[in-house]
Amino acid sequence: MSTPLDDLPRMDRRKALQWMLTATATMAVRDPSLFAADAAPVKAQGYGPDPVMVKVYKPGDVWPLTLTEPQRRTTRALCDVIIPADDTSPSASSLGVPDFIDEWISSPYPAQAGDRRVILEGLKWIDAEANTRFSKAFADLSLDQQTALCTDLAAPKPQPALKQPAAFFKRFRDLTAGGYYTTPEGMKAIGYVGNMPSGSFEGPPLEALQHVGLA
Repeated sequence: MSTPLDDLPRMDRRKALQWMLTATATMAVRDPSLFAADAAPVKAQGYGPDPVMVKVYKPGDVWPLTLTEPQRRTTRALCDVIIPADDTSPSASSLGVPDFIDEWISSPYPAQAGDRRVILEGLKWIDAEANTRFSKAFADLSLDQQTALCTDLAAPKPQPALKQPAAFFKRFRDLTAGGYYTTPEGMKAIGYVGNMPSGSFEGPPLEALQHVGLA
């Protein structure tokens, strides 16, 4: 039985901060467009210096978080449409990806400032569109309804009216995947084992050597 969206626990703030800062480098390599050059600096009061990763932070310390509870519900639902649970892997929300996204868009760094505007405007749009189509907030739709809406946004050539929402969906999908696949569970899902010791090394396969002209 799945956990209701409203009952999911919040991730420890220190862990979420560590996760966000670790994922930054990984996501930059995978998709440099995540870091918009024209991102405006965050001007909200209360944003302090870089966090100390051995300290336990309370809400409001370092920098304030951004998402309201309705926005968090939409974020959780959208994360799970993008990466749902299956027979071998947990869902994005169960791994705390919404907390990762909240920490990401709340941080004062220029690389994330553009994402903050895009994500907040996009969450507002997708709830409004859900209400227009189905008379419910996005988090309250059936999975088929949520998927239908997201499929329109993920189309290779979205309708002209959906150009900006489609850009939001792409950015949100990238953040969801970037957060998910930098967790141990996400790495396991794609078969990444990291720097593990090996008792033997057979060398590159013959096909690889032939491809580079060494065999």
